[in-house]
Amino acid sequence: MRIAFMGTPAFAEKALERLYADGYDITCVFTQPDKPRSRGMKMTSCPVKDLAVSHGTPVYQPFSLKDGVALESLRKHDCDLLAVVAYGKILPRDLLELPEHGAINIHASLLPKYRGAAPVQWAVLNGEKETGVTSQFISCEVDAGDILFVKKTEIGEDETAGELFERLSFLSAELLSETIEAISRGEVSPVPQDVSQVTYAPLLTKEMSPIDWADTAYRIKHKVLGLNPWPVATALLDGTLFKVYRVATGDNNTTKHPGEIVSAGKQGIEVACTDGTVVIKELQVSGGKRMTAAEYLRGHSF
Repeated sequence: MRIAFMGTPAFAEKALERLYADGYDITCVFTQPDKPRSRGMKMTSCPVKDLAVSHGTPVYQPFSLKDGVALESLRKHDCDLLAVVAYGKILPRDLLELPEHGAINIHASLLPKYRGAAPVQWAVLNGEKETGVTSQFISCEVDAGDILFVKKTEIGEDETAGELFERLSFLSAELLSETIEAISRGEVSPVPQDVSQVTYAPLLTKEMSPIDWADTAYRIKHKVLGLNPWPVATALLDGTLFKVYRVATGDNNTTKHPGEIVSAGKQGIEVACTDGTVVIKELQVSGGKRMTAAEYLRGHSF
């Protein structure tokens, strides 16, 4: 099986690494253009590109897939299958129809739930108990293709979106390998998605960061987990703005108003919310380093 691969971040790198380990002929790799990163704004390549280059695989980084250049690049490599994992661009129909076995995608949710750009984060934000990864044939509508296979996993009670991403990257690699093997044997039975069950997972924004203390402790906790590592939940306490990385639900049935500090000590900074309290466990003040609340309180007080 000759495979062309499309992907960009570390999440996709795990999948490509698995295909190399499986011994597939990776004819070419498409990934996003290099971008300026970090404080020095140095042009930096993505993990998928670095891996492909280390294997001597031709790499393409088109700004657009609609001008015919990407199509000609793909055509000259004569692939049997196009495999896509977290590429970050919508594929036009001519690219999808070029390979003999079509184009498949691994999506980090249990489709048809959480179509879109941030399925992992929204699963955590919404307090889902279970998620997983889905392999599907790609259609022109985003994440709407027929489902091939699914792998499920429970979401940990205190698992952040970043931690879940890491676990799902390995699960995605396994699923991609198994899906390609099934396609090569002709043992797939695509199942159309139930459109009545569709939900969406739009991109996160920094405007989502501020914690609303008038919310419930449960929802505040999952907001903190779902926005970690980006854009990170924030809280204004006693005139200081904090990034909040970890919290726990408290046991205090306080009479204080939502947003007021109930206590501050070794256990963390306890803040009132609409149905009890939330205890901030890990935080970061602007210009400072990330630390436990207990560490912060050794040199500061409220």
